[in-house]
Amino acid sequence: MNVVETILVYAVIPGAIYFVVGAATLRKKFSGTPRYRPGQPWEYPAMWWTANPDGVGAGHGPAVDVNAAPEGASTAAGGARGKW
Repeated sequence: MNVVETILVYAVIPGAIYFVVGAATLRKKFSGTPRYRPGQPWEYPAMWWTANPDGVGAGHGPAVDVNAAPEGASTAAGGARGKW
């Protein structure tokens, strides 16, 4: 490879790729919907999201801790040796 081919392969072609990708991201057409800016009124209805919409509703109470220690029992354990 001569010097011109080396410069073309390692500098011009990657530079052209970066330029094309950069120009594509700066175009208004690709920017999508207008962004919300602080201070602007929010004109959309409130929307709550849940990962499991079927699990929301009646029949779901507070969680019960099945591994709770009896009242007055010592819960301290651990450390590098497993005892205190």
